[in-house]
Amino acid sequence: MAVEAERSSEDGPLAGYAPQPKRPPFGPYALFSSVFNAGFAAALASAARSGRLPERIEAGDVVLIGVASHKLSRVIAKDKITSFARAPFTEYEQPGGPGEVEERPRGRGLRRALGELLICPYCLGLWVSAGMHVGVIYAPRSTRTVASTFTALTIADFLQIAYKAVEEKGLGES
Repeated sequence: MAVEAERSSEDGPLAGYAPQPKRPPFGPYALFSSVFNAGFAAALASAARSGRLPERIEAGDVVLIGVASHKLSRVIAKDKITSFARAPFTEYEQPGGPGEVEERPRGRGLRRALGELLICPYCLGLWVSAGMHVGVIYAPRSTRTVASTFTALTIADFLQIAYKAVEEKGLGES
């Protein structure tokens, strides 16, 4: 019976995409995509009904949210300090960039899919950006404060990296 179920899934529309166990967990991916799209659409529809949906998003907000989303996505996906939240779904591999770690997803199905989402700053970027846009609609002052904190942190990180590069080249010595 289990062999038949496995064989029938192998013969389905996803057959040939990738062999097991390299095949991505399509079911959980579809679930995550559905949850994201439904949640974002519901938030936007609610904002439109209540008259909160802006005619346009200011360019300054796009830049602020863009930079903040970049940093918050990396904090969630790569930061050493947030590894406790990823640990049930990931496995440590090695140190990463400054203050970061490299991990890989573990488990199968939903656990693996969540691990893949949690270690991918690019994947998380859409979720974080959408959340911040919804935040600007419903709680603009708080959201802009949080976003400016992460934007300032991004600037500080780049300055730390630049300072270290200058220090290593010996340009700071007299």
